[in-house]
Amino acid sequence: MKVGLYFGSFNPIHTGHLIIGQHMLSHHGLDEVWFVVTPHNPMKQAADLAPESDRLEMVQRVVADNARLKAEDVEFGLPRPNYTAHTMDFLRRRHPGWEFRIIIGEDNLRTLQQWARWRELVDGVGFLVYPRAKSESEGQSPEGTIAPDGRNIVLSPAPIISISSTYLRSALANGDSARYLLPDGAADLIREKGLYGFKASE
Repeated sequence: MKVGLYFGSFNPIHTGHLIIGQHMLSHHGLDEVWFVVTPHNPMKQAADLAPESDRLEMVQRVVADNARLKAEDVEFGLPRPNYTAHTMDFLRRRHPGWEFRIIIGEDNLRTLQQWARWRELVDGVGFLVYPRAKSESEGQSPEGTIAPDGRNIVLSPAPIISISSTYLRSALANGDSARYLLPDGAADLIREKGLYGFKASE
């Protein structure tokens, strides 16, 4: 079994996440892609996070019609804050002999050396990297940035998706339409529970 692990807060999950997940299935010989819902990313603030159970349910709803995309809550039962290296220790014990690849955006690759045990992850797991649109301030990567090597770090020719969960949360709170940006299952749950200060748009 070869599984791509797409870690994220998914706060909320949006169309761009699904496009990336499907792209990785189609181009890298993966059997499945798991959307690993992270309760608390140690490199992000937790204040604006929707409850983890709601974020997990959003993912479950939007991948329900695709048998090769899965919602995964493995980090819910692990010590927090959640470090990818610790999660990988657990998953490899739970699924011996399985092959995993971690799916990240180019922006995460530029800060990979800040991750706990990052070298072990590169050598023992490997990364599939999708391109992200760069702002002018991101035009040059920091000195010493890890570069794709085509083997343990593979730059994937995925479409550049510039949908931001931050933008979506703001739009929802302001009553702006998020139509076509949010999958129906996520939009329905947000509306049902009033997440992100949801206001009905005109």
